[in-house]
Amino acid sequence: MKLTSNMEDYLEAVSFCADEQGIARVSAIRDMLGVKTPSVTGAMKALTQEGYVVHEPYSGIKLTAKGRRAAEEVKKRHAIFRRFLTQVLGVSPKIAEADACRMEHAVSKETMDKLHAYLHKIAGDGRD
Repeated sequence: MKLTSNMEDYLEAVSFCADEQGIARVSAIRDMLGVKTPSVTGAMKALTQEGYVVHEPYSGIKLTAKGRRAAEEVKKRHAIFRRFLTQVLGVSPKIAEADACRMEHAVSKETMDKLHAYLHKIAGDGRD
């Protein structure tokens, strides 16, 4: 299954909401994404079936290795877009954050790689 933008958002949220043990709570994900609990539960069921998370009811949600890789890739794309929008184009941080959320799902790997290389070239600092 190819991850949808919605599923990528859930993986990113699990990653951000995870505690020191790597466990995220449904309520934290719900609050972060501004959705209802059944939406989180349904998404976690689908992500569990595809091997991205382990979800034990009442015990929390944990990313698998596959899920961590996918979440980190989404977070990386987000950071690159946010940086490009704010530092190169001068977009306000609030708008850049919202736009990066949408853009991170819609770009090809080739474009992402080129944008990342461009940011490295102009900054010369190796940051994402």
